[in-house]
Amino acid sequence: MKGPGSLQGRLALGLGVAITVLWLAATAWTVADLRRELNEVFDKTLEETAQRLLPLAVTEIVNRDPEAGAQRLARISEHAELFTYLVRDAEGVVLMQSHAADPALFPAWDGPGFRITDTHRFYSEAALQGAIRLTVAESLGERQDVLRDIVLRLGLPLFLVLPLTLILVVVIVRLGLAALRRFEASLEQRGGRDFSAVSIEGLPSDLRPVAETVNGVLARLADAFEAERGFAANAAHELRTPLAGAIAQAQRLRAETADPVVVKRAEAIEATLKRLTRTAERLMQLARAEGGRLRSDVASDLRPVLRIVTDEIARNAEPGQLVVELPDGPVLSDLDPDALAILARNLIDNALRHGAAGRPIRVTLDTEGRMTVVNEGLPVAPDKLPELTNRFVRGGSGEGSGLGLAIVAAIAQRAGGSLQIHSPARGSDTGFEAVVGFPLRAVA
Repeated sequence: MKGPGSLQGRLALGLGVAITVLWLAATAWTVADLRRELNEVFDKTLEETAQRLLPLAVTEIVNRDPEAGAQRLARISEHAELFTYLVRDAEGVVLMQSHAADPALFPAWDGPGFRITDTHRFYSEAALQGAIRLTVAESLGERQDVLRDIVLRLGLPLFLVLPLTLILVVVIVRLGLAALRRFEASLEQRGGRDFSAVSIEGLPSDLRPVAETVNGVLARLADAFEAERGFAANAAHELRTPLAGAIAQAQRLRAETADPVVVKRAEAIEATLKRLTRTAERLMQLARAEGGRLRSDVASDLRPVLRIVTDEIARNAEPGQLVVELPDGPVLSDLDPDALAILARNLIDNALRHGAAGRPIRVTLDTEGRMTVVNEGLPVAPDKLPELTNRFVRGGSGEGSGLGLAIVAAIAQRAGGSLQIHSPARGSDTGFEAVVGFPLRAVA
């Protein structure tokens, strides 16, 4: 049978089994020792009883009429007779017996001392040079009953205490591993891009090396990720100036020539360079989303930023193509305004690029901090939808950098928000819908 997988379960089970085995072993040893002590006490009592009865029996037998025959002592009152006895002469003739004695149970005389049968324990003594012989019998069942009563009186409290002990073991183990669970929770709660060191405050000394090793791994991952992010940001930044120059040269070449072939080639070069410029800008935005600070110290209204972004995009779009709905009251969040602008611009740009030509794009923000961008068009294949938030994955045509939704997902995750994408859009058979939930915060 497979044991528990958790450290807490293994410790609790191991300690519980060990304590149970030790308690059972101690109980068995106690019972064996108690049996030995009880037998010694009962034997001493049996021997002392015989030694007290023998002088009385001798006096009674010597002073009575020799013709009276065997005498059975009358019962004074109804009671259980723990000891029975026989008084016999040298020939084995019964001279006296207790009222409950059964001569058939008594063994033949073979000298003073203890004897035992399957049912009784006997002790024999003789007087008058063996002429009068006394044998006292005690039922072994009585001894077993006494031992059983003592064991029950001792054992019942133990069997009641044992479950409580096991429960206490579980509680103590759980309390002892509380610091480890806090360490585990701190690792589980952090985002995929959070490489900051985990606090080792309160961890036991034997677990600190593990925590320090984990923090060392996180530090190396942070350095590697920062190097990657820095390279992407620097490379994208350094490309902006030469790309702008190359675009200007392509535009000048197109303006200075009358050859249609050259003009067409210059237009193709210009389009390629502009696409490369957009990719560089997206790379810088991705580096900002994955490495920069995305939460402000104070809450601000999301509406002004969205209004600025949508107004700027609407000036370059067809009239009426961008439909914006913002709530009347403020929507307060500590999301950095620059990060919000990057997120909104990428969502709307994605909708303009992949949506149906000339069809409206709806941008809404509700009081719960949910921003929704919906465009019409052909739906994305279901098997393709989960991959859209990966880098350089395009859901529709080959246009675009394939970084827009990756940037949005990175900002939403690192800012404590959420991103949901649906295709077709909810309530429709076509289109694409992206819903971003922003972290809200009330004004203090």
